[in-house]
Amino acid sequence: MGTRDDLLQAAKQCLAERGYARTTVRDIVAASGANLAAINYHFRSRDALLNLAMVESVGEAMRELLAAPADGEADGARARLEKFWAELVGSFGTDRALWAANIEALAQALHSPEVRAPMAEGQHRARGELAGLLGPKGDADAGAVIVTLLNGLLVQWMVDPERAPTGAQLTAGVLALADALKADEGA
Repeated sequence: MGTRDDLLQAAKQCLAERGYARTTVRDIVAASGANLAAINYHFRSRDALLNLAMVESVGEAMRELLAAPADGEADGARARLEKFWAELVGSFGTDRALWAANIEALAQALHSPEVRAPMAEGQHRARGELAGLLGPKGDADAGAVIVTLLNGLLVQWMVDPERAPTGAQLTAGVLALADALKADEGA
């Protein structure tokens, strides 16, 4: 690995250990063994480095989660979706620091276009990838709903994990909404 990769790996480690707001350039330098000037040389700023580390970390976590439902291709869309929710909620506990840092980065995005743009791109990609949970013809609108539910579930779980909805509850709720909307169309 080169200096750039060392810095990126160190930033991911610091995010997991300290969170977005509490990670300093000195923390990253200490974890990577690089010098302070290398951050500006390779990434222009601490925020740019941390944002890339966050996007990559969340992307890696999402790829792992999406691989799990793919193992049950024959199970059907509902089973894949419920399995995804269960895996996601499990990752909130096992990778709590990563998901907490994600929330911190979202808050930073409100004030920094440098943070906001890559996060917006990551959410856009996630909508397409998550639509695939519903099968090869997954609808982009359904992917948008899944990302929206994921973000809301993450916030609820971080605040009150005992009362956050389960994957089965989310799936049942989406089905209930679909049934209500279909009933309105038929009325």
